[in-house]
Amino acid sequence: MTRPPTAAQRRVIDAADPVTGRLRGTEAQLAALVKRGLAFRHPRPPRDHFLTPAGHRLRKTPGTPEPAGAEEVAAPAASGVFAARIGGEAGAEAGPARLREVHSAWQGLLELRRMTRPDGATDRPCAWERTHLVQAAALALEAAGHRPAGAEGGGYRVRATPQPEAVAVREPDPEALRACAATLEKAGWQVGEHTEPRTGARYALASPRRA
Repeated sequence: MTRPPTAAQRRVIDAADPVTGRLRGTEAQLAALVKRGLAFRHPRPPRDHFLTPAGHRLRKTPGTPEPAGAEEVAAPAASGVFAARIGGEAGAEAGPARLREVHSAWQGLLELRRMTRPDGATDRPCAWERTHLVQAAALALEAAGHRPAGAEGGGYRVRATPQPEAVAVREPDPEALRACAATLEKAGWQVGEHTEPRTGARYALASPRRA
């Protein structure tokens, strides 16, 4: 990329779907983003355009509104943008509409994995997941039917850690914690169980698997 995108192109990037990176814009805008290496056109119908890893990075640069992140309450925002539940949200009930949203988001993430890998594999996390660790792990758990913690009580909680490319998953029920670990392993994460030195509580440490 030799120069920054135009204001119109930047608006297209900023409005991309936060999970799949799907773009909406004029043919000229989308073609320009492809030429800059910020987007690609899917080879299969309906031949939509999606952000490349470089486009996702640009979307996160200062001045760009970012979807709900690891440190924020991960409930659907007022704008309607989907965000996985990381645990601890108030009033996070799982009704039919929420179940449909979660299923759609997970399928979109699997499609993003497939499209961004030369071999089309979906068994390992993609670049978007590595830059949105908490959201990615929470989506895998919620899509598998695990219950996120409410404001009080049991359920999983996914949180960032000081370790690079690692999140902590806490769940007071030992069986449920092991089930969360199994789900993340199936979704392409490396998972190990650890014990908090001060409290003795067990938790899972998960990192995206590379190979």
